[in-house]
Amino acid sequence: MSQSSAPGLDLSHLERLLASLPPPKSVTDLRAMLDGLSPLLNASPPAVGRLHEGVLVRDLPSGRVTADVAEPAGAGPHPVLVYLHGGGWCSGSPRSHRKLALRFAEAGFVVVNLGYRLAPEAPFPGPLEDCLFAVRWAARQAQRFDGDPARIAVAGDSAGANLAAAAAIALAEDRSVAPLSAALLFYGVFDFPTLVQEREAASAAAGAFEREAVAMMLAAYLGEEPSEALLRDPRVSPLHGAEKLPPSCLVVGTGDPLLGQSNALAAVLAREGVPHEHIVCEGMPHGFLQMEVLPPAREALGRAIAFLKKHVPST
Repeated sequence: MSQSSAPGLDLSHLERLLASLPPPKSVTDLRAMLDGLSPLLNASPPAVGRLHEGVLVRDLPSGRVTADVAEPAGAGPHPVLVYLHGGGWCSGSPRSHRKLALRFAEAGFVVVNLGYRLAPEAPFPGPLEDCLFAVRWAARQAQRFDGDPARIAVAGDSAGANLAAAAAIALAEDRSVAPLSAALLFYGVFDFPTLVQEREAASAAAGAFEREAVAMMLAAYLGEEPSEALLRDPRVSPLHGAEKLPPSCLVVGTGDPLLGQSNALAAVLAREGVPHEHIVCEGMPHGFLQMEVLPPAREALGRAIAFLKKHVPST
């Protein structure tokens, strides 16, 4: 399918829009900002076989955890991808990342686009527990959506990449599900101690992301004063358990404040002999895979899908 975008959207329009957004100062601000961008980022989604919205995954006293499940066109069984959206652990939803998730269904994967619980209403380990539950649920329910429970991978962007990596590590020794075939990790946080150090060292002119936004997200997910032990826990900082990751594809832009996080994870994967690909796109900002008007976005996504198909066993 050819590249699609919102009517009238071009690169200069996108740059002006992003520059005009005030930095979020609260979780409410962050959620409102992402909700406002969602129609733009998700315009003209690709066609897939079937889309099941709001499928119940987990029923908790605090609320229902649901997912949008997309089936590819054509006969299965298809491999399965559990997709974990970004949003700083405290915003985002399957709807905010629908188009990106549907790109994988377009490529032949049953996609479980999970709406995990959000912080601060559900701080750590709540979101991660939902992600772990969802992978096991996907294995049990795969055939319901013409999927293959023996061929499962995980993917995520930003906070979702953190959750995807942490879930993959936690599931490495879980015999209740087939070993994960691969992980796609897009511009994620993989080492909180380094993130905290960088934020504390940043000057007042360094920008809102390094200071206000990161502090707000960290506090929402891990609390105001998380211990050093918690920050280094592989469930929080998957860099510290990276040797357990399945074959992993990392994508990041050089204009992303989290570039160093991906570089550090790629270095550990290389040292530990974990098969991986590290795709670094010149000048690209955080979240660029959702900005299909940017030429490198579809190219990088295509390379990530090719990695996924290489490492997910064929039928």
